[in-house]
Amino acid sequence: MADVAAALRAATERLSATSDTARLDAEVLMAHALDATRSQLLLHHMRDPEPADFARLVARREAHEPVAYIVGSTDFYGLELAVSPAVLIPRGDSETVIEAARTALEGHPPQRILDLGTGSGALLIAALSLFPEAEGLGIDRSGDALAVAAANAARHPQAAGTRAAFRQVDWTQDNWRADLGRFDLVLANPPYVEDDAELDTSVHAFEPAGALFSGPDGLDDYRILVPQLPELLTPGGLALVEIGYTQAEAVMALGEAVNLSTRLYRDLANRPRVVAFSHVVH
Repeated sequence: MADVAAALRAATERLSATSDTARLDAEVLMAHALDATRSQLLLHHMRDPEPADFARLVARREAHEPVAYIVGSTDFYGLELAVSPAVLIPRGDSETVIEAARTALEGHPPQRILDLGTGSGALLIAALSLFPEAEGLGIDRSGDALAVAAANAARHPQAAGTRAAFRQVDWTQDNWRADLGRFDLVLANPPYVEDDAELDTSVHAFEPAGALFSGPDGLDDYRILVPQLPELLTPGGLALVEIGYTQAEAVMALGEAVNLSTRLYRDLANRPRVVAFSHVVH
């Protein structure tokens, strides 16, 4: 039987044809198979026998299944979050939303936070970890996604816990916001991929289409949500909406059309990533 080091070398070679991060993938899968952290794997387990189910995990990744779905979790803003095929896997680019909230609201923290299309709960839980006096509501049309989000909130009692609530709401339906009230901070990472966009197999074959695609130009959900932000925001409230990096001008124009002021935030690669909306101060 091969030891862990040899199994990692073989897995890396197998995965190199389908993944740009073959060695990292192999190490994460091996650590999962050993019920260890990557650090523990590299420091203490390299001469151990190969775990019996490691080959099965590698085969799943070789078939393009995302590593996060295979191991059942991913990291976002320093939080380990459970994920399943019911939710989009949180990306590092989405941390720009949380960083924008941190800088924009320094000195005047929000009391009520709304996460539109909460998915795994990543944005809401991360925001609540920044603002310990706030309460948050995450909405999603998917009951399966809400179950994941609620479990993640419970998993992080100090970051969110009972300060996070979740509700099944579909913003494409009439009167969806009738009893939600107003919020000091609104967060959203809506679907924004064009219907005919070419995506990596690991994305289009495994992640939920309803959380990805939004019409021919990727703007259908913004056209629904942005015009309604004035009725969701308190007078001094702030909405932070993630965008595709080519969509800034169009999304900002939607806000300006309903008399919202706009500001653009860029991600670590200096690409447009988040549009901030607030009421125009007269």
